Amino acid sequence: MQWYVYILQCNDGSYYTGITVNIERRINEHNLDNTNSAKYTRFRRPVILVYKEIQKNQSDALKREAQIKKLSRDKKYQLISGR
Repeated sequence: MQWYVYILQCNDGSYYTGITVNIERRINEHNLDNTNSAKYTRFRRPVILVYKEIQKNQSDALKREAQIKKLSRDKKYQLISGR
């Protein structure tokens, strides 16, 4: 099973980073579902996917998510834009 680390851009311009095995379902949850969406994105809808990468397992995805969350906004932008 592939795991994805993803970055969403929220309506207010902020970024949200998460992991999932199903990108489409997870984005729909962030945008439409108050039960399964993250509290952070619930009040910053709509969100759009701006970055994703594949990880081989959940452990690697969690580690990469933690690395990305520690990045500054500028570094996240560089990652998203491929610089």
